[in-house]
Amino acid sequence: MRRTLKDRRRAIDPATKRVWDDRIGARVLAWWHADPGAVLGVYWPLAGEPDLRPAYAELAEAGVRLALPVVLARDAALGFAEWVPGEPTVADSLGVAVPAELRLVARPDALLVPCLGFDARGYRLGYGGGFYDRTLAAPPRPRTLGVAYACQQAQFAIGEHDIALDRIVTEL
Repeated sequence: MRRTLKDRRRAIDPATKRVWDDRIGARVLAWWHADPGAVLGVYWPLAGEPDLRPAYAELAEAGVRLALPVVLARDAALGFAEWVPGEPTVADSLGVAVPAELRLVARPDALLVPCLGFDARGYRLGYGGGFYDRTLAAPPRPRTLGVAYACQQAQFAIGEHDIALDRIVTEL
């Protein structure tokens, strides 16, 4: 299933992807402005995930503190490091971009969560590491907005440790 969902995402034409990313970014901005918090956990786009960096820049310009996820240990919840768009990043041991200068912060009040797949109930399918589920299981639970393309909606079995997101946003 993960391979099929990755293939669906890779099949999106680059020009179409840019338009869809802008739509998703606008929806993310509206979601945040409707219920702002102190810190928003964002993600660095990997393997064709929606690229929301223009929306991140707009949020930062409006004074929103952003934080990128950081893998602190293999089987632990994610940590978060403050990040300002334009600051240098480096690849961690999993190949994920993290701020070059780690300024760890408390868990953000809200998280954007990239989805490889999602279902109508708000469950997400990730890459299988369980990092976001462990992060959401530990209190206090942040508000969550899953981010995906509509073509990534699928039916899949839910595991005992899977945690539904509050909402999923797509280009539609």
